[in-house]
Amino acid sequence: MKMGKKVTIGVCVMEKKVKCGSEAFSGPMLQILERLQAFGEFEIVHFGDKVILEEPIERWPVCDCLIAFYSSGYPLEKAEAYAALRKPFLVNELGQQHLLHDRREVYERLEMFGIPVPRYALVNREFPNQELDYFVEEEDFIEVHGNKFWKPFVEKPVHGDDHGIMIYYPSSAGGGMKELFRKVGNRSSEFHQEVRRVRREGSYIYEEFMPTGGTDVKVYTVGPEYAHAEARKSPVVDGVVMRNPDGKEVRYPVLLTPMEKEISREICIAFQQAVCGFDLLRSEGRSYVCDVNGWSFVKNSYKYYDDAACVLRKMFLDAKAPHLSSTIPPILPWKVNEPVQPSEGLTRQGSGIIGTFGQSEELRCVIAIIRHGDRTPKQKVKLKVTEEKLLNLMLKYNGGRPRAETKLKSAVQLQDLLDATRILVPRIRPGRESDSEAEDIEHAEKLRQVKAVLEEGGHFSGIYRKVQLKPLKWVKVAKNNGEGEDEKPVEALMILKYGGVLTHAGRNQAEELGRYFRNNMYPGEGTGLLRLHSTYRHDLKIYSSDEGRVQMSAAAFAKGLLDLEGQLTPILVSLVSKDSSMLDGLENASSEMEEAKARLNEIITSGIKSVNINPEKPWMVDGAGVHPNASELLPELVKLTKKVTEQVRLLAKDESEELAEASSTGVILPYDQAKALGKTNIDVDRIAAGLPCGSEGFLLMFARWRKLQRDLYNERKERFDITQIPDVYDSCKYDLLHNAHLNLEGLDELFKVAQLLADGVIPNEYGINPKQKLKIGSKIARRLLGKILIDLRNTREEAISVAELKSAQDINPSVPNGGREEIDQRFKSQSKMELAGKGSFTSEKSMDQEDDEDKETKYRLDPKYANVKTPERHVRTRLYFTSESHIHSLMNVLRYCNLDESLQGEDSLVCDSALERLCKTKELDYMSQIVLRLFENTEVALEDPKRFRIEMTFSRGADLSPLEGNDSEAASFHQEHTLPIMGPERLQEVGSCLTLEMMEKMIRQFAMPAEDFPPPSIPQGFSGYFSKSAAVLERLVNLWPFNKH
Repeated sequence: MKMGKKVTIGVCVMEKKVKCGSEAFSGPMLQILERLQAFGEFEIVHFGDKVILEEPIERWPVCDCLIAFYSSGYPLEKAEAYAALRKPFLVNELGQQHLLHDRREVYERLEMFGIPVPRYALVNREFPNQELDYFVEEEDFIEVHGNKFWKPFVEKPVHGDDHGIMIYYPSSAGGGMKELFRKVGNRSSEFHQEVRRVRREGSYIYEEFMPTGGTDVKVYTVGPEYAHAEARKSPVVDGVVMRNPDGKEVRYPVLLTPMEKEISREICIAFQQAVCGFDLLRSEGRSYVCDVNGWSFVKNSYKYYDDAACVLRKMFLDAKAPHLSSTIPPILPWKVNEPVQPSEGLTRQGSGIIGTFGQSEELRCVIAIIRHGDRTPKQKVKLKVTEEKLLNLMLKYNGGRPRAETKLKSAVQLQDLLDATRILVPRIRPGRESDSEAEDIEHAEKLRQVKAVLEEGGHFSGIYRKVQLKPLKWVKVAKNNGEGEDEKPVEALMILKYGGVLTHAGRNQAEELGRYFRNNMYPGEGTGLLRLHSTYRHDLKIYSSDEGRVQMSAAAFAKGLLDLEGQLTPILVSLVSKDSSMLDGLENASSEMEEAKARLNEIITSGIKSVNINPEKPWMVDGAGVHPNASELLPELVKLTKKVTEQVRLLAKDESEELAEASSTGVILPYDQAKALGKTNIDVDRIAAGLPCGSEGFLLMFARWRKLQRDLYNERKERFDITQIPDVYDSCKYDLLHNAHLNLEGLDELFKVAQLLADGVIPNEYGINPKQKLKIGSKIARRLLGKILIDLRNTREEAISVAELKSAQDINPSVPNGGREEIDQRFKSQSKMELAGKGSFTSEKSMDQEDDEDKETKYRLDPKYANVKTPERHVRTRLYFTSESHIHSLMNVLRYCNLDESLQGEDSLVCDSALERLCKTKELDYMSQIVLRLFENTEVALEDPKRFRIEMTFSRGADLSPLEGNDSEAASFHQEHTLPIMGPERLQEVGSCLTLEMMEKMIRQFAMPAEDFPPPSIPQGFSGYFSKSAAVLERLVNLWPFNKH
C-alpha cells in the first residue's frame, strides 16, 4: 500500500439499516463513520441497495475493509462471494451470520465455547401439532426427554427472526402467559390470564425462567477487547417501555464483572463477529447469555461512539496499514473545536439527603416490615367424612399410604374434590318432617358449604384455597392376592381453609402505600424513587411470606413503588422472593401463646378489674387494654351476633331455593376463570343487584356467621370462647366496609361491642404483660430480627469501605478516576466474595447474608454517568411483607427489649410518649408498618458511633374512623370500600439520636445470629475470579483501554 493513500472502508449494508431521515446512515452508524473520517486516514464507500441487489459482484466497488451484515432481504450469499473474490478485511465474518438465524445453533455454539446459557430443552416438530412421545405437558410443568421444566418457564421459537417469546406462570401465582414481542409503541409484552397450554404449531426451545429482579442487560462489543453494557427494564415485568423526555427507551450504563468481560470476548471469537450485541441475564450471582443478535450499535451514547470509532480505527489500520501509528491522539480530532457534548437523556437524581442534622446526613438504608392489605375473613370448615369417594381421593393423592394425610391445593386436585362433592351433596334438602337426625343435616350442610367454596370465583388457584384430609380410623382388609392384610381408612377429617383473599381494596391500599413510599421515604430524591432507577441507585429486595394475600400485597406495593403497570402475576414472579421461615408461622411460640390466652380468659370472664394500675405507665399492667366491663359485654356480643346471623340466614334461604330450582333442571353455572384473582375495582353490578361484595354468595356468608355464632358461645355448657372475639370483629369490619348496602340491622352496634372487646384481646394474645410480650415476640420474630441486623450491618460496612476508599483517593490522586471507581466496585465485590468464600458450596437458595451480598452488586449505575454526591454509594431498601403476628412481635421486641435482665437500667428504644400512643393503639390494622431508616453523617469521624443513626417510625395502617363516623367522608369510603392508611408516627423524641451501635446492643440477643442463617451459596463460576488481589483487579481494569475517556 502506498504511503499517502487512504484506507477504503466499504459499507455493504441495506440502506434502511444506515438511513436516518435524509442522511445516508442511521444515527449510531453515521456518528461512528463521521468520527472515522475525522481521523483523515479513511475513505468511506457506500454501496447502496441498487448495487447490492441488482449489480453482479464483479461490478461492486473494491475496498480494503468491509462492513457487511445481514438484515431482512439482504443477499448474504452474494456478499460472501464478493468477499471471496476481493478478500477485504471483514469486521464481521459473513459465513457465521447464518448461525444467528437459528436459536438452536446459537445455543449449541455458546455451549461449545463454555459460555453459560439457561437450562434448556428442544422440541422439534416436522409439521404443526405433530405429537411427540418425548414431550409431556402437565398443569404446572412440561417434560422434554425426561427433563422437567416447572413454571415459570420461557418458550422461544427456534427461528431467530421470530420474536414471539412466551412466559408461562404457575397456578400458585395465578397462572396465565405473557407474550413478549418487538416494541410496538410503548408496549413490549402482553399478559394473557386465560392461556395455560403451550404452543404446538412449530419447534420451540424451552428454558428456565431466570429471576433477574426485573432488568435485562444488553452488551455491545466492538472487538474482543471492548464491551459496553447497559440495562433496561425487562419486558417481563409489565410490558410498558420506559422512555425519556425525547421518547427514547431509557437505558442505564452498567459495569460488567471480569467474568462477563470474558464472556463478551468469547462471544466475539465464537461467532467471529467483532461488532456484536447479546443479552445477559444476571440471576442469583451468575450471568447467562440468552440471545446473540449479531451486528448492533448502542444508541445515544457519545462516549460509546468515541470508543467504537477508536477501536475500529485500530482494527482497520492493524489489518491494512500497519505502518501507520494506531495510537490515539491526545485530543480526538472531532473534539478539537466542539462545544461540550450534551449529556445523556437520563433523568438524573442526586442522593444527598437532608437529615434532621442539616446537609451532612445521607440516607443509607430503608427497612420496612409491612402487614398485608384488606382481606376477606379467613374461614375454616371441619367435617368428618366416611364417603368412599372422598377416602379414595385421599389415597390417590397421598401415594396410597393409608395413614398419611393429604393436602389438596392444585387445580387438578381441587377439581377432583369438587366432582366428588357434587355427586355427594343431596340435590334437595330433606324437609323438616323427615326423621333425619340433626347430625346428618349438619353433615349435608357442611358438604354443601365445601361445594359452594370450591365453586366460588369459578377458577381454582392454590393461592387461596386448600384442603387437608387426615385419616382417623382404619380397618384391616385382605390383600388382593389373598396373602396377608392391608389397612384401609374408613373415616377421615376434612379441613377446608379458604377466604383471607386480598380484596380490591387491599390491592389499592398496597399500591397507594407503595406510591407514598416512593414520594416520601427517600428525601432529596425529588420524586422519590423513579421507575427502574431504583434498581441502580437503589438496591431493592422484596420478601414475602407464603400466604397469597401477603404475596399479592407485596406485588401491588412494588407496582406503586416502581410505578409499574398491568397485572400483578408477572410483577410477583419477577420481583418478590418468598421466605416463609422468616415471615410465616408461630409454631415455636404456641405454648406461651396458649398460656397468655388462658390468663386473658380469666381476666375477661371473671370480671376482675385491673388492680395494680400504674398511672405513669398504664402499659405495664397485666391485660392492659381489656375493657373494665368486658364480662358484661360478652352476652351483648352473643345477642347481636345472633341478630345479624338470622338476617343473613333469610337471605341465604332465598338464594338456596333459587339454586335448588336451578340444580333440579341440571344447570350448573359456567366457570368464570378471570374472576378469581386480581380484581382492582368493585363489582358494581353485584352490589346494585343486592349481592355480597366479591365472590362470596349468601350461602357462604351465612356459613361464616353461623360458625361464629356457634363457636362464640356454647349454650349447653354456658361457656364463652374469647378466642372467637377477633373473628367476630373481623367479620363485622368486613361486612361494614364491603356489604353496607345489605343494610344488616344491628351490625353497627355489634361492631362497636366487638371492637371494645377485640381491642383488649388481640394485643394480649401476644403476651399478657410486657415481659411475656417480649418473650413471645422474640420467638416469633427471631429470624426477621436477625435479617434486619444483617441488613443494617452490611450497609454500615459498605459505607465505611467507600469512605476509606474515598479518603485514599484524596491522598493519592494519581489513580485515574474512571479506573479507580471501577476498582472500588470490583474491590467491594471482591472483599464480599472473599468473606463469602468461607461458606460452603451449597446450591440451596438461602436467604442469607452472602446470598444478599452476591446479588448486591447486581445493578449499580456506572459511576462515570452519575452526577450524584457520592456515586459509589447507593441506598439499600429491604421490604418484608408479613401478617399481623409478626408486626405485633417485632413491635413488642422494639419497645420492651430493655426489660430483659441483661439490659437493666437501659432506656427503651421507644420514647415514653410513643409508648403511650402505642398502648392506646390497640389494633395494627391492614398495611400497618414499622420503618427503620439508617442515616450516615459524613461530617463525623468514622469511628464515632454517632456516624450511623437510626430513625424508627410506625403506622397503624388502615384508619377505621370512617366506619365509625356518619359524615360525607365516611360515605365516600363506603362507596369505594377502601379505608385510608394513617401516616407514619415517630417512635423517638425529635432530636434524639439512636445510634446503630445502641440498636444492635439492645436487640442482638433476641435476634437469630448471622452465623445461624443457612450457609451461603457461591456459584462455582465466580469463586476463582474474586480471590485475586486488588492489584490484579487494577490490571484487569487497565486491560480495557477505552474505559478511561
